[in-house]
Amino acid sequence: MATVAALAGVSAPTVSKVINGRDDVAESTRVRVQAALTELGYESPMQRRARSTGPTMVDLVIDGMATQYSMEILTGILDYASNEGVDVVVGSVTPAKLQTANHEEWAQRMVESGRKGLILVTSEMTTRQLDSFAQRNIPVVVIDPLNPPRQGFSSVGATNWAGGKEATEHLLSLGHTRIAFLGGPSAAECSVARLHGYLAALMGHGITQRPEYILTGAFNKTFGAEGTRQLLALEEPPTAIFAASDSTALGVLEEAREHGLRVPIDLSLVGFDGTPLTEQTLPRLTSVAQPLQDMGRAALRAVLRLVKGEELDSSHMELATELVIRDSTAPPRQVSTG
Repeated sequence: MATVAALAGVSAPTVSKVINGRDDVAESTRVRVQAALTELGYESPMQRRARSTGPTMVDLVIDGMATQYSMEILTGILDYASNEGVDVVVGSVTPAKLQTANHEEWAQRMVESGRKGLILVTSEMTTRQLDSFAQRNIPVVVIDPLNPPRQGFSSVGATNWAGGKEATEHLLSLGHTRIAFLGGPSAAECSVARLHGYLAALMGHGITQRPEYILTGAFNKTFGAEGTRQLLALEEPPTAIFAASDSTALGVLEEAREHGLRVPIDLSLVGFDGTPLTEQTLPRLTSVAQPLQDMGRAALRAVLRLVKGEELDSSHMELATELVIRDSTAPPRQVSTG
């Protein structure tokens, strides 16, 4: 501790406060001490005990715990964890809370409790926040990040661009030309990729992009309903909607019924995710299926490799999507009736 104090230019009691997660230390001082701890490879007694005994423990933090999307990913992670003898500590956090959380304390608590790695699902973290974990040698893997992690951090996703293109190509093949897109947050990497796939398909068929047909908001039912209401109020409403999540598509279905529209007779609909709810809706939902459970397994596998000091083949892994055609898509009425 004296060596750490000398390197950081502080007293030994100050080092002790930082190690024990006390909050009566200036932020600039805390950063210096933590850098010195990392440089010298310091481990507290609790860390040494956790490293030498018991199973590997990993934190999993999910934004939107109750969604079927999250449950599918969780199932994959827990399945792989069971096979590997890994304990997973599961938590849920809202985007607002994630941004205001004290990541230094969070990372320190992980160190003191012996938790080795962190998996984040559809979350957004700044470079400074991620650095809190890097300084303590805690590997972080993000599934479907809302912002691209900086170099040195890993992510797992699906082939979102290809999936978006395939969904739109399917609607085009049925004869639709007035196709709308309901996306997630405008800065979300996965939603942007799906939008670009949608635009590429339109461009490939010589169809001019219509800005009023592109709306972004959230991956939830509420935005699906609000977006559909806005689209149906247009002078020339779309005959088909590509929703960037199954939860969004559920809102589209409900709002279409409110307007007396029949899916797919009056309005075709494609979702994205391939969650179990696609088989539970009426009509059953055509959707681009992400291998969500496999994405969860891949994320935990990556964390465990990083914990062992191994290098990953790539900092970003993409698993293939597949369009599953069900009952919510059909030719537009003017085509089917001649």
